[in-house]
Amino acid sequence: MKSGSTPLPALARLLVLVLAASLSAGLALADDYSDISQMLRAGRLAEARTRVDRALAAKPRDPQMRYFKGVIQRDSGQQAEALTTFTKLTEDYPELPEPHNALAVIHAAQGDLDKARRALEMAIRVNPAYATAHENLGDVYARLAVQAYCKALQLDANNSALRSKLSTLGTHCP
Repeated sequence: MKSGSTPLPALARLLVLVLAASLSAGLALADDYSDISQMLRAGRLAEARTRVDRALAAKPRDPQMRYFKGVIQRDSGQQAEALTTFTKLTEDYPELPEPHNALAVIHAAQGDLDKARRALEMAIRVNPAYATAHENLGDVYARLAVQAYCKALQLDANNSALRSKLSTLGTHCP
């Protein structure tokens, strides 16, 4: 053997150590995701924010942690910040449907149903099997239908078909 070369057993041990460290880091990250998700479901936003901030300091482009950050912002009433976070996520990771859906939720809550519809259509384009986006799109279409029916009823107050359609949707005009 030449001087300076690594004997095979030492190289194998090093490879095992590197692989073990990688797996351990991956499991720790999976635990972080799970823990933060549980914190969010329990409404422990401050605790979740601390964990997310710590994770993002180490890995600022992590899409899952950035998504969690947006959820925390949204749930804390920081709508503008959440919109910025989710918009940036859709730009950096356009293949992920969840940030598009999250944008739609905020737009719908703000009454901007056209933006909500476009965001949901993008989520579905990215992942046609994303059931939540389909459900949310149905909700947006229903709200758009109510708006259209109410406008039509303003223009034709005697239209009983419109009242029937509104009744079918379980609503009435404001």
